[in-house]
Amino acid sequence: MAGLVALIKRLANFHFDKRVFIFQQFHLLPTLTALENVMCPLFTRKVNYSKKTRAEELLCEMGLETKLHSLPSQLSGGQQQRVAIARALVHHPDWILADEPTGNLDSESSKIVFELLKRLNKEKGLGIIFITHDPELAKQTDRIIEIKDGRVVSDTKLTSNEKIVGL
Repeated sequence: MAGLVALIKRLANFHFDKRVFIFQQFHLLPTLTALENVMCPLFTRKVNYSKKTRAEELLCEMGLETKLHSLPSQLSGGQQQRVAIARALVHHPDWILADEPTGNLDSESSKIVFELLKRLNKEKGLGIIFITHDPELAKQTDRIIEIKDGRVVSDTKLTSNEKIVGL
């Protein structure tokens, strides 16, 4: 039994440490500020860095330095999505799985969020799997895998050396 518990703990830590999800719906807690929402995944974790400082740095990196103490209801859709991205990055993951992260945003906010994800890929080496129904966004990725009715119908590499994948 102890071996099973250890395995479950290792798997949970792998998920926490290595990959994160960003959804079309932001899933921010409405009674927490932007700063508290970003810190939320760390509430029950021991980490070797200041949780508050890390969250503040990420929100500043997202261009939200003036929104640290704002509630989600006080933020635009694009700002809420950037808070969700900061929350996903708070524990230094290797991979982001982004499911329609621009689907609820206006075109300008979509562009900002997409450019932010591309920058994270290039500057920080994060692998990004980006699911979209927007063919214009997909064309800006390095690889497009088209799925129809649960089957891969095409797999096209647009460039050679980066990890962003558009589905």
